Amino acid sequence: MTRVALIDDHESVRLGLVAALQRDGEDVVFAGASVAEYRAWRLSVAAPPADVVLLDLTLGDGTTVTENVVALAGESAVIIHSVADRPAAVREALAAGAVGVVSKASPLDDVLGAVRTAARGEPLNNVEWASAVEGDRAFADAQLSTREREVLRLYAAGLPLKIVADRLGVAYSTAKENITRVRMKYIEVGRPAPTKVDLLRRAMEDGIVDGSAGE
Repeated sequence: MTRVALIDDHESVRLGLVAALQRDGEDVVFAGASVAEYRAWRLSVAAPPADVVLLDLTLGDGTTVTENVVALAGESAVIIHSVADRPAAVREALAAGAVGVVSKASPLDDVLGAVRTAARGEPLNNVEWASAVEGDRAFADAQLSTREREVLRLYAAGLPLKIVADRLGVAYSTAKENITRVRMKYIEVGRPAPTKVDLLRRAMEDGIVDGSAGE
C-alpha cells in the first residue's frame, strides 16, 4: 500500500482524488491546500514522508512550483497534477525534481497508474510530459557527444557500466568518464541527474531512450 499525499488548493479536486485512491487501495495520509500545511501536519504528528505526493502546479498561497517541488522531492516522489498548458512551468517542476506530470483532464485510471509507477521508483513517460518538454523551446540541450549518447543510452536502459564498456569496446574507465561528463553537462544546463533514475529521465526527455527502457 502506497502512502499518498495530495496538495491542491481546490477542495473538490482533493475529495475526488481521495475517493479514487482509497478505492484503489492506497493510503491517503494527507490532503490539503499547501506544502506548508503538509509539513506542519507531518511535524504535528511526527509522520514519515509520503511515498508519493500529487502536487498541483500552481497553488494559491504565492509559492512557486520550484520551491514546492524542492521541499518535497528529497523525501517523496512528486507528481505534478495540473492542466498541461504551461510548458515552461511544467519544465521548471521537472527540473526541480518532479518525476512526471499528469493532466487534470486525464482519466482517473491514468492518475492511479502514475501513482503506482512513481511508488515503484520509476519515472513517468507520458504525453503531457513529452508535450511540455517538446513545446518549450527554452528546454536546454546538454549537447552530448555521439559517444556520450551511446554510453547514456545503454547505461540508462539498465546495463551495468562494465557491460556498457564491453558492449562499446571501450575501457571501463572511459565509460565511467563519459557518464561523469554527461552528468556535468546536464548540471551546466540546469538539468541535474545525480542518480541513475535521473539519467533515465534525462535520456527519455532527450529522445535517447524510449519509455520502455525502465520497464
